[in-house]
Amino acid sequence: LSYGFWLRDAFASGGSAGYDHKKMGITARGAWESVKRHFRELGRDIQHEDFTCVGIGDMSGDVFGNGMLLSQHTRLVAAFDHRHIFVDPAPDPATSFTERRRLFHLPRSSWADYDPALISPGGGVWPRTAKSIPISDQMYRALGLDEPVDALSPVELIRAILKAEVDLLWNGGIGTYVKASTEAHTDVGDKATDAVRVNGRDLRVLVVGEGGNLGLTQRGRVEYALRGGYIYTDFIDNSAGVDCSDHEVNIKILLGAVELDAADRNKLLAEMTDEVAELVLRDNYAQACALGNARSQSRMLLPVHRRLIHDLEQSGELDRALEGLPSEEELDLRAENLAGLTTPEFAVLLSYVKISLEHELRDSTLPDEKWADGVLRDYFPTPLRERYADQMAEHALRREIVVTQLVNEAVNRGGTSFFFRTVEETGASAADVLRAFVVVREVYGLRDLWQAVADLDNELHTEGQTAVYLEARRLLDRAVRWFVSSRRSPLDVPAEIERFRPGVAALLPKLASLFRGRERQALQDNCSTLSKLGLPEKVADLATRMMYSFGLLDIVETAHSSGCPLDEVAAVYFVLSERFRVDDLLSKISALSRADRWQTMARMALRYDLYAALAGLTAEVLAATPSGTDAEQRVLTWERENAVAIARTRNSIAELDGFGGDLAALSVLMRQIRTLVRTTSA
Repeated sequence: LSYGFWLRDAFASGGSAGYDHKKMGITARGAWESVKRHFRELGRDIQHEDFTCVGIGDMSGDVFGNGMLLSQHTRLVAAFDHRHIFVDPAPDPATSFTERRRLFHLPRSSWADYDPALISPGGGVWPRTAKSIPISDQMYRALGLDEPVDALSPVELIRAILKAEVDLLWNGGIGTYVKASTEAHTDVGDKATDAVRVNGRDLRVLVVGEGGNLGLTQRGRVEYALRGGYIYTDFIDNSAGVDCSDHEVNIKILLGAVELDAADRNKLLAEMTDEVAELVLRDNYAQACALGNARSQSRMLLPVHRRLIHDLEQSGELDRALEGLPSEEELDLRAENLAGLTTPEFAVLLSYVKISLEHELRDSTLPDEKWADGVLRDYFPTPLRERYADQMAEHALRREIVVTQLVNEAVNRGGTSFFFRTVEETGASAADVLRAFVVVREVYGLRDLWQAVADLDNELHTEGQTAVYLEARRLLDRAVRWFVSSRRSPLDVPAEIERFRPGVAALLPKLASLFRGRERQALQDNCSTLSKLGLPEKVADLATRMMYSFGLLDIVETAHSSGCPLDEVAAVYFVLSERFRVDDLLSKISALSRADRWQTMARMALRYDLYAALAGLTAEVLAATPSGTDAEQRVLTWERENAVAIARTRNSIAELDGFGGDLAALSVLMRQIRTLVRTTSA
């Protein structure tokens, strides 16, 4: 990994003399995004609140040193590297931050260079070669040792540091220090740390941040996570370093085709420094959010995740034992205990899903479609987009960049099982699912909602943010299925956006007035629920309207096919929706089990049959009644002309009030509604 060295050497003026941790520590900053997300889930803001920390590394180390300068509220209680052990039982955040920064800029510094006068009473710095280290009362309390002792060996003290009862363990060193209790040291393959290694179940920190690689085994992470610990994986936390290298290579390829002398090239590179960092860190942030969302649905979606693991295994793309994913027996046990996958397991699954999709989509025509040129341009920093957009079309890795960018966004936003579920339920290709994702994102303006939620970081608990992300995801799920099921393949992305975006944009602000009766009340109740989670009224309102806006696709399509004005179609549609209690029926359908593929597909079929029937009835009312009259009056006129058939259907709907409604009952009812459409159109 570059660890940001490219940013230092290629960007920073003066080479290593211009060392700047804001430009240098991309890997550390990416891992810090993971750490901040974990603490936000715990209701804490480590950028503005003090927190305790222990670590592996020293201030001359790129990842450790940069990480320890990313918050002035870090209270570093203890740290060790291959040379020294550092303990500061009660550090002053401001004083210790200033001293760590001095060591960071001191060439080849070690913990032995830390000013002893700045270490709180009872602390100190000791070489790892010492025979014994005295343990003060302050050290005993700060590390949460099991019992008072006068002294410990360096090995014993390091193990105590790893098991300290503090907020954060920040790994920026080399070596594997945590395994699972079910693993032997020989399973780890890192003999140098055998003596100090601990088990995941023994960690008492709230959060683990993996700036360094291989600090924990995967099974060690899972064991820690199963006990309530917050952790992703090293490859998730470290992905900014890889992403940085990715941008490095692709920018060099682009500039290789441009005539620039060395001075102009270096000036251009320096100009892009901050934007490259932001592009890289944006991906880290999105992945952390995706994994946080996955954790919130781990129990409910375990059957789906189980099928996904099995599918990847059957295709030869995944070895679950090698990657530390649970066996079938373990999944049975978790299902019995109402548990799902842990975050480290989701991280593995997320990665394999993205890799599998990239392999499949590179063989499709998708990256060659004209609309994908915008994806390619957005990958590069602004100076390159402004000056060399024409050369980008000839980039040797153009197709790979497009696919990677789109897959990352779609999986991060749609969820780990987004593609799997859609393909499983509709039979669509992954390429068309991705095209539909882009269409829905643009038609509904989802980026505005996602950004509005991200802007609320540390202003409200992540529970509120997650609720909005999941509501947007439900819309995404349903709308993507609508497009891949109702449009010809391959989807024409620009044409579909042009067809639907104006109508959806016109109707979205009006939803609160278009909904009627109990459905309008449901809209208001949902908005109120989100507001109680701390969301600003504007964001709660937008999220609610998005959640209840799936039917707008049918409205816009009906307007196009019938030639009726959009507002007339919408008015009739929502009158019918209220009178046939569509929202109640959708709730009953959503409550059905999805323990296996067939149950999942049955739920989907019922939902889309209901929406299709509502659209069909809307078209019938529009065709059977005069334009320009009141929507409710038009529906009443139509109902009088079809009173017998409508009464039968309404009676059946009323019969479901006494119980939740099972698949059989809802299937029969749906047939009656479909028959009603055919009867009234005859």
